[in-house]
Amino acid sequence: QVQLVESGGGLVQAGDSLRLSCAASGRTFSSYPMGWFRQAPGKEREFVAGFSWITTTNYADSVKGRFTISKDNAKKTMYLQMNSLKREDTAVYYCAAGGVGPNAKVYDYWGQGTQVTVSS
Repeated sequence: QVQLVESGGGLVQAGDSLRLSCAASGRTFSSYPMGWFRQAPGKEREFVAGFSWITTTNYADSVKGRFTISKDNAKKTMYLQMNSLKREDTAVYYCAAGGVGPNAKVYDYWGQGTQVTVSS
C-alpha cells in the first residue's frame, strides 16, 4: 500500500513559478514508478510528467521546457517545479504511483490533489 500527499499549490500570477511536492509512504520509493497528472474543471485528467524508469522522465508537450519532475529518494518525495506558468495550467494537480505513461487508469495510487490557479 502506498500513501501519497501533495502540497505546494496556490494562487499565482502568469509567469510565476511554483513547486509541488508529493510525499510518499508505505513502500520502497526509489524504484517505484510515479507521475503527475492534472484536471481542470470540465476536462479529463491529463498526464503532466512522470518517471518511465528509475531516472528516465517524460513530459506532456504542453509543459515541456517549463516543468521539471524530480524526486528525493531519501525524503521519499517527488517534486514538480513549474516555471513560466500560464492560465491554462490552472487545475488540480495529482500525484500518482504504480503506473507508467500517460494513461491514468494504469496507476494504482493517487493523492488527494492540490489546487493550482494561475491568474493573468
